[in-house]
Amino acid sequence: MIFLSSHKEVSIPETTLTEFVLGGAGRRAEKPALIDGSTGRRITYGELAQSVRRVAAGLAVRGFQKGDVLAVYSPNCPEYAIAFHAVASLGGINTTINPLYTTEEVAHQLKDAGAKYLLTVPQLMDRAQEAASRAGVRELFVFGEAEGATPFARLLETDEHTAAAVPAVSIDTRHDLVVLPYSSGTTGLPKGVMLTHRNLVANLCQLEVFKTVSDEDTLLCVLPMFHIYGMVVIMNLGLHAGATIVTMPRFELEQFLQLAQDHGVTLAHLVPPIVLALTKSPVVEQYDLSKLKTVFSGAAPLGEELTRACQERLDCRIIQGYGMTETSPCTHLTPLEQIERKPGSVGICLPNTECKLVNPDDGAVQGLRGKGEIWIRGPQVMKGYLNRPEATAQTIDEEGWLHTGDIAYADEDGHFYIVDRLKELIKYKGFQVAPAELEAVLVTHPCVADAAVIPSPDEEAGEVPKAFVVLRAEADAEDIMEFVAARVAPHKKIRHVEFIEQIPKSPSGKILRRVLKERERERVR
Repeated sequence: MIFLSSHKEVSIPETTLTEFVLGGAGRRAEKPALIDGSTGRRITYGELAQSVRRVAAGLAVRGFQKGDVLAVYSPNCPEYAIAFHAVASLGGINTTINPLYTTEEVAHQLKDAGAKYLLTVPQLMDRAQEAASRAGVRELFVFGEAEGATPFARLLETDEHTAAAVPAVSIDTRHDLVVLPYSSGTTGLPKGVMLTHRNLVANLCQLEVFKTVSDEDTLLCVLPMFHIYGMVVIMNLGLHAGATIVTMPRFELEQFLQLAQDHGVTLAHLVPPIVLALTKSPVVEQYDLSKLKTVFSGAAPLGEELTRACQERLDCRIIQGYGMTETSPCTHLTPLEQIERKPGSVGICLPNTECKLVNPDDGAVQGLRGKGEIWIRGPQVMKGYLNRPEATAQTIDEEGWLHTGDIAYADEDGHFYIVDRLKELIKYKGFQVAPAELEAVLVTHPCVADAAVIPSPDEEAGEVPKAFVVLRAEADAEDIMEFVAARVAPHKKIRHVEFIEQIPKSPSGKILRRVLKERERERVR
């Protein structure tokens, strides 16, 4: 069966992303749009719109043209949004780079994306300069000042007369790219995900129906803007709604709590590891989070027990969403009115979105409660992978269905529950075991701070579940295995436990199981 949203289809305007996001800036001219959490510096909506125009003009004067690629290699800051929309308004393409990337990784993305310009911060200049040199970047810009780069402030100083003289650019919203983030997709090395103006505008329209954010909200943007979650769901949806966004360059629990208290944050977009910290850390009690009404969790599954525990501790509601870079990113979201009834669910299909669940073994389309790979079709689905026609064909079939690589089931109300990644399922004597399910159980143990589960080779069973555990209080492996065994079917029992200081994770909060799998392979050799 094909699942559809319970919401009516939405109309998607034929407009550019910047026009859609900043269309209401004029009537909110004096309201703070962006606040630098580190310094308290504020940018109003009026200043934001003006700055976008000036930076766009400054780039145009330097030869930036429609279709040119500018790479942003920086942690979160208010100017990130200015640069992003200046490029977008010129018909250019933003490629966003993880600030933790090495010189080699930056150079690879710059070359692959065909970037002509690079924008960074002083702290990353050494890597940025070397990577830019290798990739043949035309000009290097920097937030602040650094030798060998043009200060971003110089673009901001472009006068209004020059800005007004920049000719309007004709943008084909259905075909022209606005952003080129990089994703591994369901497998392989990172690839450029081609997202158009219409892709992102469509997803913002789809999300708007759920009314998760309004102009009365203050958001805390701790998730990286280079990632599709921070870029679209926080930065662009927040600005479109007229909210105030407080930026953080990186996650530090006490700074997060301090900013949430000082700015009266009402909506926090998080990932499960941060939800776990807010649920278990004793330091949370030292701060006033009474204004925090909603937590939005995404990027990885959040179990029912942890959802309930966090809601109870913070006296807030938790919304889950689901998606991927290739879908701009959202395809599913929990309706506000159904949060209490569906803890652990990633929600229902967004409007204008079709979804089906396909058995990965025989290709059979599943019905209610049947587990299968999520296939998506809708206006938010990417144009394809840059210069990767084979990878695109492997991900999007001839009928336009995007194969996500995630396993899920849907209940009678059309709510979806993620079981795990298709390629990460553990095969125990032919039975499928989902690591995420066991991780959700492990973190409910009072002595466990965090956990990850991977397959461990076994002569008899083929694979058995092994847990990597970060402790918050003393416990032994036997105690933890017994705790899990009492809560799952026999074939799902944890067979090995290894204690570890930290679970390796991506900036978006996903467990890097490949790192742990490689560690396990080295152990058994």
